[in-house]
Amino acid sequence: MKGSKTAGGSGLHSASMARARDQGATDTAHWDAIEEATELLEEGRVQEALIALRDVIKASPSNPYAYYFLGQALFDIDQLAPARDAYRAALLLSPDYLGARVGLSHALRRLGDHEGALGAAKEALRRVPKDGDAMYAMGLAYAARGQRHLARKHLEGFLAAGPELEAAMEVRQILETLGLGDEGDPIRFDDE
Repeated sequence: MKGSKTAGGSGLHSASMARARDQGATDTAHWDAIEEATELLEEGRVQEALIALRDVIKASPSNPYAYYFLGQALFDIDQLAPARDAYRAALLLSPDYLGARVGLSHALRRLGDHEGALGAAKEALRRVPKDGDAMYAMGLAYAARGQRHLARKHLEGFLAAGPELEAAMEVRQILETLGLGDEGDPIRFDDE
């Protein structure tokens, strides 16, 4: 099963940027500092974005948005352990940063740490109940553990949140796959 490339759930950096702004980004300077890097990510210029984000972090090591988008960029190029570390750094600076918590869940799942992935997704849902991206992350983590019933419940919750068409189609395919096996049989995704 092909999963979304971007750890934020929808597969699009624009959704990630909107999520970052929705996190209560009151520090305009932090947001302004990453604007160029996020534009580079939108254009698919990941290596240039990585350089720009590392420059932002050197200049402003307390910028959680720089760490979050560093995690997104690293996740996109399958540098999963560094992506995990970048998401964790964002969360140290901003514990309520939902996008970073969801990204951490995806990175941990891809690294094979299904317990950690579930923990990050559960914490995201504790902080923002019924968040679609957190439900998606939890559903994938449960699927990877073979807990198909719980995976289905959370992925259906994701669909109820009204995701973009492409993400909804992907989740419907995952739901079909859940019905093909037995409870306890883990599901491996092509991107794992």
